[in-house]
Amino acid sequence: MGSVDENYDVIIVGGAVIGSSAAWFLTDRDDFKGRVLVIEKDPNYEFCSTTLSAASIRQQFSTPINIEMSGFGIEFLRNLKRDLDPEVDISFHEKGYLVLATESGRDILRQNHATQTKLGADIVWMEPDELAAKYPWMNTSDLAAACWGRTGEGWFDAYSLMQSFRKQARRQGADYIDGEVVEVLRDGDQITGVVLKDGRRFGCGALINAAGTGGSKVARMAGLEIPVEPRKRCIFVFDCRDAADINAACPMLIDPSGLYVRPEGDLFITGIAPPADRDPECWDFEVDYSLFDDIIWPGLYERCERFEAIKMVNAWAGHYSYNLLDQNAIIGPHPEVKNFFFANGFSGHGLQQSPAVGRGLSELIVAGHYQTLDMSVFGYERIRDNAPVLELNVI
Repeated sequence: MGSVDENYDVIIVGGAVIGSSAAWFLTDRDDFKGRVLVIEKDPNYEFCSTTLSAASIRQQFSTPINIEMSGFGIEFLRNLKRDLDPEVDISFHEKGYLVLATESGRDILRQNHATQTKLGADIVWMEPDELAAKYPWMNTSDLAAACWGRTGEGWFDAYSLMQSFRKQARRQGADYIDGEVVEVLRDGDQITGVVLKDGRRFGCGALINAAGTGGSKVARMAGLEIPVEPRKRCIFVFDCRDAADINAACPMLIDPSGLYVRPEGDLFITGIAPPADRDPECWDFEVDYSLFDDIIWPGLYERCERFEAIKMVNAWAGHYSYNLLDQNAIIGPHPEVKNFFFANGFSGHGLQQSPAVGRGLSELIVAGHYQTLDMSVFGYERIRDNAPVLELNVI
């Protein structure tokens, strides 16, 4: 492989919330004495999915492991000052998700609710009359049921969580450098190191691909393929006069159309996935304002008449690292190149799953197997075998 500037036991490509979580969990283990290097090409984290996300966490999934990963994430966030950083404040608003269903979605919602509550999630089933009584501002005429996360769901400051992982990983000995990986060095079935754009070379015993929207590029450098590409998601902030009662009581509301809305201070945040024919692979950060005008605003008004009189005050665009196979994460080692570890394709779930994923990767690298949550269902083998894990509650 030639000479290298330095050798590390683990190199992590990508220093946002997934990569920094992995760095912290690794360096926090008593049985890990190795060196960790985190390489980040966007040192201000201006364009990373973490910073540009809607920053929320839910347990309302249909896949058991997704529910369990969020369950651990919730406990981690609740105990953040004790376990990670006594100085951190992520402004966690534990107000829940409210997932609405029409008649056609009632049975699936009921099935999901049974799975969630069996695994200990505090999700309340609501009939339309209960919904109308609790949220009198909401139009419930087309609804057949709803599920509300009484506890264990909400939203928070994503940037603060990411920076705490990063700060504490560095305090525990992880090295962080600014740079872009342009080559992954491979010798047969082993990754041996990376080369950066500025020519620096680093050797490694294992590599974690936590490169977000660049995950496919990093995998390809190692001769590997994953079906992950960036999909743009736009977030809009609006003001609504005379809506203090709505703001005070509104959880993260998920409409049957896929539209979401939640409070943000005295304002509201909203968004929706664009129609499939308007959702190509995308690398730009231009806001698609037509989504708000054509789809979101009419949808908001349909659910709440007072949302007719709203004013957009801000908007931005970020990206999902979108797994084309099943919109679930790819986690763990490649079956042949066993020291190449995937942490890719989270499709909007990465922030909330970052504590569980960081812990799981540390277990795989140090112990050689999962020691807590078994996330092997999200392993690369399903990509190889074209065997999707179907999640019925994709938002």
